Order: sequence, then C-alpha cells, then structure tokens
Amino acid sequence: MIDPSLWPLVEEQRAYLAEHGDHPADADPGLLLPVEVRNVGGVPVRILRPAQPRAVGTIVVSVDYRLIPGVSYPAPIDDGETVALRLVRERLFGDLPLLIGGESVGATISMLVLLRLRDVQGLRGVFRAMNLNVGNYDFSMTPSQRQAPDHYFLSPAALRRTQATVFPGLSAEELRSPEISSLYADVSDLPPALLSVGTADSVLDDSLFLAARLQAAGGRAQLEVYPEATHPFMTLPTAMAAEARRRTVMFLNAACGVKASIS
Repeated sequence: MIDPSLWPLVEEQRAYLAEHGDHPADADPGLLLPVEVRNVGGVPVRILRPAQPRAVGTIVVSVDYRLIPGVSYPAPIDDGETVALRLVRERLFGDLPLLIGGESVGATISMLVLLRLRDVQGLRGVFRAMNLNVGNYDFSMTPSQRQAPDHYFLSPAALRRTQATVFPGLSAEELRSPEISSLYADVSDLPPALLSVGTADSVLDDSLFLAARLQAAGGRAQLEVYPEATHPFMTLPTAMAAEARRRTVMFLNAACGVKASIS
C-alpha cells in the first residue's frame, strides 16, 4: 500500500512536525502568481496564470464558494457546479484540457460537483482527471475518523462539530446520502482520479475506501498513501511533501497528455 521509497523521508518529516506542528498557515498563491478576480455565473473566482511554463503550467480557477454557517448546505456545491458548467459550456479558456480537484474541503466539493455534472447535467468525459487530496467523503464518519487521536487537526470532536454545523439534525443514515457523502454514490463513469492522503490523517479511510470503490466500478484510481503525513501535508516544507507534489504533477501531466516530468 505504501511505496517503500517513501520510508526514508519519514525521519525528516517527524523532525519538522515535532518543531513546527502539523498545520502551518497556507501560502497564498496569489502572492506568487498573477491573479485575476472575476465573477463567473454570479460566483467570485480567482484566476491564477503561471508566469512561465513550469510543473503542470495550467490556469487555475479557484472558486470562492459560500461558507457555512453563513449559508446552508448545499450552497458550496451549487457554487462549484455553477463555475464548472460555465467552464465547460462557454469554453472560457478555449480548448485547454479541464481538470478538477482540491485539498481537504476542496476535494470533498470537487467529488460532489463531478457527481452533479454527471447525474443532473448529463455531462460525462468533460474533465480529464480529478485530483483529490485528503478529502472527506463520508460525513457519517469512517473508522479512521472515529478512531483518530484527539490531537489530530481533524479530531473526532472537531469532525462532529462540523457535522452538526453543516448538517444539523441529520441521522447517520441520512448523512450517507450520495448528495452529502460521495463514498455512497454510484462512482462509475468518472474521470481518472489521484487520491493522496497520509497515515496520520483522520480521513485516511475516506481515500482508501473511495479509491477501492472507483476501481471496483471500472475506473482508474491512483492511491498515494504517505507514511505519518498529516492533514494537510503538501504545503509543508518537507521532502515528503515535495515528493507528493511531484507525483501530483506527474499524474496531472499524464492526464493532459504531457510527457514532461518534474524532479
């Protein structure tokens, strides 16, 4: 399950986490790349364009979806669907291949948006791939969510508070609705997926289970499990995070038909 080549990176990661903790402030990519703020279908987005070709070298459309509790569920999913539909139907960036994904909540929303596009809009095959990094795909709580230590960033108590805020009054069975927990949806006929997660993350099982379901449904799902990596970990200045970013770039380049690699 875990690539043996990752184990030599664990000690350096442990040392960093022991000194700095596991959840530093994320760097704002808008400070590093040219950014354009635009309204797409009534939803604000930030468009980031690479200053020069590097890594994947693609244009990023970051959706400023509405936040709960300021709005009720499923407003964030509605916003993601609105932007995705405009990208597909209006070809805002010409013939560039379309990818979808995100980290944590972004991955959760991306999966639900893809299901909406397929089931409600009848759109299939419009996205080349999905990049799902440490997402939550079961709000009724997978075993790893229930058994996570209290010191995890996503502790069981924190997850239950989120559940109660976003889905007040719903039972565990109701939380397994495919419109809420994508792990329980029909996951056939979806684009190839990269699922990345660490073993020190309470949503570990979410990625393990979703990858298995995607594969059982005949889809392509590449599962990358990083030993002792936390939630989220790709923003950390560690060799483990750098390797995870490298593998993500390789996957996305392959999905776009690009043979270039990154070291």
